[in-house]
Amino acid sequence: MIRFHKEGYKIISITFIIAIAIILLAEKCFDNILIIKIIQVSILVFVILILQFFRNPKRNTIQSDNQIIAPVDGKVVVIEEVEEPEYFKDKRIQISIFMSPINVHVTRYAISGEIKYSKYHPGKYLVAWHPKASTENERTTVVIENISFGKILYRQIAGAMAKRIVNYAKEGDSVLQGTDAGFIKFGSRVDIFLPIGTKINVKLGEKVVGGVKVIAEK
Repeated sequence: MIRFHKEGYKIISITFIIAIAIILLAEKCFDNILIIKIIQVSILVFVILILQFFRNPKRNTIQSDNQIIAPVDGKVVVIEEVEEPEYFKDKRIQISIFMSPINVHVTRYAISGEIKYSKYHPGKYLVAWHPKASTENERTTVVIENISFGKILYRQIAGAMAKRIVNYAKEGDSVLQGTDAGFIKFGSRVDIFLPIGTKINVKLGEKVVGGVKVIAEK
């Protein structure tokens, strides 16, 4: 059975209402069967795309304090040592995962632990793979303290199409690896900042499955 994320309930309902209205109007306003069929098929494709975007498949996460799992579905576009300027202000290993509009857009906690920091930043809507997207786009920054890794940071970043980031992490919360951490609507990226020396289990260009793929470990 297909599950949908709660962030999509309102949009899905509105989409169905508009779709039904357009289909009925097309039959009343046009006599040409071909035009009617084109409109109906186009609306059906649009509805399917909306449903696909907000799907929320169940993932069987094998929880481990010694492993970091992918927080989202998508493609690994960055693996490098960088200076993290917002919270740590020191060197970290950055892994970035880009989500296209056809990916599942649920954000899941990459590790279990306590939320130490959670902050929203308004910003631009550069394409998600732009080098400056991590610091200039609309984004949220969350830090989780884990008994094995210490503190790790992840950042939800809006892309050119994403107009709303949903972040459920609140400071002081205890969270479980693989559970729902939020949602980013219509194309985006997630950056993860890990301690230097962490073993990385993914390669550039690799496609990962959120809540399942182990991307790093102690």
